[in-house]
Amino acid sequence: MKVYQTNEIKNIALLGSKGSGKTTLAEAMLYECGVIKRRGTIEGKNTVSDSFPVEKEYGYSVFSTVFYAEFLGKKLNVIDCPGADDFVGNAITALNVTDTGVILINSQYGVEVGTQNIFRTTQSLKKPVIFALNQLDGDKADYENVMEQMREHFGNKIVAIQYPLQCGAGFNAMIDVLLMKKYSWGPDGGTPTIEEIPAEEMERAKELHQALVEAAAENDETLMEKFFDQGHLSEDEMREGIRKGLIDRSIYPVFCVSAAKDMGVRRMMEFLGNVVPFVEDMPAPETVEGLEVKPDSNGPLSLYFFKTTVEPHIGEVSYFKVMSGTLTPGVDLENITRGSRERIAQIYCVCGNIKTQVDKLCAGDIGATVKLKDVRTGNTLDGKDCEYSFDFIRFPEPKYRRAIRPVTESDSEKLMGILTRMHEEDPTWVIEQSKELKQIILSGQGEFHLRTLKWRVENNDKLPIIFDEPRIPYRETITKAARADYRHKKQSGGAGQFGEVHLIIEPYTEGMPAPDTYKFGNQEYKMSVRDTQELPLSWGGKLVVHNCIVGGAIDARFIPAIVKGLMDRMEQGPLTGSYARDVRVCIYDGKMHPVDSNEISFRLAGRNAFSEAFRNANPKVLEPVYDVEVMVPGDVMGDVMSDLQGRRAIIMGMSSDNGFEKISARVPLKEMSSYSTALSSITGGRSAFTMKFASYELVPADVQEKLLKEYAEKSQSED
Repeated sequence: MKVYQTNEIKNIALLGSKGSGKTTLAEAMLYECGVIKRRGTIEGKNTVSDSFPVEKEYGYSVFSTVFYAEFLGKKLNVIDCPGADDFVGNAITALNVTDTGVILINSQYGVEVGTQNIFRTTQSLKKPVIFALNQLDGDKADYENVMEQMREHFGNKIVAIQYPLQCGAGFNAMIDVLLMKKYSWGPDGGTPTIEEIPAEEMERAKELHQALVEAAAENDETLMEKFFDQGHLSEDEMREGIRKGLIDRSIYPVFCVSAAKDMGVRRMMEFLGNVVPFVEDMPAPETVEGLEVKPDSNGPLSLYFFKTTVEPHIGEVSYFKVMSGTLTPGVDLENITRGSRERIAQIYCVCGNIKTQVDKLCAGDIGATVKLKDVRTGNTLDGKDCEYSFDFIRFPEPKYRRAIRPVTESDSEKLMGILTRMHEEDPTWVIEQSKELKQIILSGQGEFHLRTLKWRVENNDKLPIIFDEPRIPYRETITKAARADYRHKKQSGGAGQFGEVHLIIEPYTEGMPAPDTYKFGNQEYKMSVRDTQELPLSWGGKLVVHNCIVGGAIDARFIPAIVKGLMDRMEQGPLTGSYARDVRVCIYDGKMHPVDSNEISFRLAGRNAFSEAFRNANPKVLEPVYDVEVMVPGDVMGDVMSDLQGRRAIIMGMSSDNGFEKISARVPLKEMSSYSTALSSITGGRSAFTMKFASYELVPADVQEKLLKEYAEKSQSED
């Protein structure tokens, strides 16, 4: 295989909603380039993409697929991404390591929520976008309607490169207004017949051509002057203008294809080869220190690893982008992220599960290697005298949680090993071994996302697992001051145990003044603070302890033991066993024994005094509340609102966003357990949502009463 230089490489992400036809388009692209001799089908389970068993089982893409095409003397590296929102992490990764996004739209359904979400990602990453209207041969295809939707959602930067002469079963021809030619195909697609534009279409073609020329000229002053002087541009000038417009996102070209019949695919590939930006045309990525790194083949060697898979008979396959320098086999590199050394023994260009060994990859190229010792997704490997470190991929917050456990408890360690490996393959699978909840919590982007993991664990790793409802990380706190004392006394022959602690607790807020005087009943308690400990809690909030003991009632050496006793109860609150937070404690009196007092005695005395005071301080249970944003079509907004309100949601606002309705709400985590599935059911899969932790809020009185009752019953059964 030829060694491609940086100025001959283009990196492209193939994007779109579920069912838009990306896998089928990838087959047609590979066929047109001669990489494969026969196009596979999803029904036949023989496509280059969707080659993993779980993808064949479910019939949809789970992983992104890397492939390359040698076309018009260029190398096109393409990453075919899953369309389902549950697997959005693959699309985000692909867009970060490629330079142009090709977004497919199913012409029968138009702009979907998934299309909008992907477009927003390209927006945030400032990536050029090309649209391809697919399935124009579908019964419900409507080119004009979809173009209108696209202008409504994406603005007047939408510019047609082609338009079909007919949609539906009769689709077999289109007018290309860039080349001003008519393309038509036989029933089996493939190589088109290229003719002059019929007279009856000439007026419309000229009008769209003029709009395209104006859009191209707008991006270059020289072209603009020539356009004003001559009224037209040459084909090469238009290409240059469109390329500049793509780079600064001032133009979104629209193509027409039928991927299943291989109509229009080769023409779109010609545009990708001739017009879209090269690697070196795009803004340089930055290291974590903010240093721009241009794709220079003569620069220091640096690789960024963006994807890991485990493949049968091969093992771990690691995919990388050459950020700088030129990579050859046998080179020793330093893993900047993990501080280890690696030797890259072999390098490959990849087409799905087909790997072609190569001798060299230049800056900007994408490749793979195998059997690395200590490389994870997101790591940077550098050559000698290079210290680049990249960390530019940001994944969305998880939206769906389940507790996961093996059927056989002894397999817990094995399960954690499998989950850790799978997180490397897809970082949007988030695993937490929760000490607080005493569960392994698996979080992801939706029910399908987690169901896919379950299928793989049970079928590939032969480990039966169970999903449970995750427990909720409640918090406990107090709402008023309370006083308590406790004497721990135990005599069992020889030295005994004795410790007595008197304390006052109250709610803690940041910046509150030092304690002075408390009054309970008719008695006042004056505080004289000798020492203060502020203990930030790993689960949020603080425990603040004031030593207010005077006269040596308790020796200073026992104060740490009392604080340990307080922390025991902060870690297991008296109400529900949840973590407690935001409490201030004043230890003001007590007693000790010259022989029987020891650390354990004061630890137990402190713990029990704190428990009694906590219960008398009008304690409350707090629950985690999340900020939720839901994007829905207007016709189902009422149903979605009703469902949210049934989940104790507080609606914070509503707005329209490019044809969709956006609902902002604050919803308790407890009520979000099945929301992903419910929303999909209500809207027919035409919606999407995001959720992010907001704060802890008091639970309603009826919910607190239920929680306390459940905890009491559980404690009684355990006793």
